[in-house]
Amino acid sequence: MIQKHAELKTDVHKEFRGGKGQVFMEHFLDLHKSNGAGRLFSKTVIPPGASIGVHKHEGDCEVYYILKGEALLNDNGTEVKLGPGDVNLCRDGETHGIENIGSGDLEYIAIILFTRQKEV
Repeated sequence: MIQKHAELKTDVHKEFRGGKGQVFMEHFLDLHKSNGAGRLFSKTVIPPGASIGVHKHEGDCEVYYILKGEALLNDNGTEVKLGPGDVNLCRDGETHGIENIGSGDLEYIAIILFTRQKEV
């Protein structure tokens, strides 16, 4: 399977999960294309000053792999600065949120995998 960049769907979320500003998610897989392994496979872009609010994962886990920019990550109540190459794993039952604290866009790969595979 090949997907050209022009074929990818991008969602724009305002004040996502109680965060600030807008968040852009460019989806490169979906539930069906992942064979039920997860519900989110995206390159996410957060402009300066914007954020995704702190939220809990239940029945799934999420990985952030930072590509570009500076992030302030809330990992279960502990704030940590992240940059390119850093990774956050939010396991089932845990919480996290992320804010762009840099002067340019924050870009990262976000993947949400189910803790049990779903049938498609």
